[in-house]
Amino acid sequence: MKKILFALLCLISFKANAQVTDGDTAKKVKLADTIKKDLFTAPDTVKRLHSNPLSFIPPAILIGYGGLSFAIHPIRRIDYYFYGVTQRSDPNFSTKAESYFEFTPIAMVYGLDLVGVEGKNTFIDRTALLGLSAGIFGVSGYITKYATHRLRPNKTDYLSFPSAHTGTAFLSAEFLAQEYSEKSPVYTVIGYTIAVTTGIFRMYNRDHWFSDVVAGAGFGILSTKAAYLIYPYIRNKLTHKDKNGKSTMVMPTYQNGVPGLSFAMQL
Repeated sequence: MKKILFALLCLISFKANAQVTDGDTAKKVKLADTIKKDLFTAPDTVKRLHSNPLSFIPPAILIGYGGLSFAIHPIRRIDYYFYGVTQRSDPNFSTKAESYFEFTPIAMVYGLDLVGVEGKNTFIDRTALLGLSAGIFGVSGYITKYATHRLRPNKTDYLSFPSAHTGTAFLSAEFLAQEYSEKSPVYTVIGYTIAVTTGIFRMYNRDHWFSDVVAGAGFGILSTKAAYLIYPYIRNKLTHKDKNGKSTMVMPTYQNGVPGLSFAMQL
């Protein structure tokens, strides 16, 4: 999760410094001004997010399948079956490609925005949504890792369940789908193909069992969908107008290498 948070800070800084005003002398736009503009010039953006209660069923099933592998022996035997397949087909397989694949859909979202293909939400909204998704996944995923205490196939530690790499990849894929699926379903296909590949590589590297990967996918998708469902309520609470029409706003800040929050209220 530290990688995601670091990437978010870099993207925010890059976006703020890339925007310039027209005139004889181009000036950099301050981060706070960029955030304020994004928040208040597009007040309806969060009303168009498409998470709904029924969409939580598929990721819940994936997590449930992974959980049942601890109690139902036939499901656990499927783990051993796939482990045997990977051992027989390529016993010397080793790659770190999945460490890059897991963030590729996120890079696509911001890359598309930079070349002028706009997503569903403004830069600051989508960044906040990504940060919230990462936070939900970080808490739920890592608590589960320590609670289940499952030994990895390569026997390096007892943090096998669920697969964090796979979870991050599916979190990223769902993020790409939420932002760009209405532009074209191809974006969703690309994102989820990358995520599935990440999970396969984790198994071939003998870092995870099949059920770890399945559950990781569920946790990742669920985290992003949950973020898109609850973010509108958080946003409306933090950036709203009271009965007198005065605005209140909470903004992320980054100064002298220190991230933080600032609170602003119109008097």
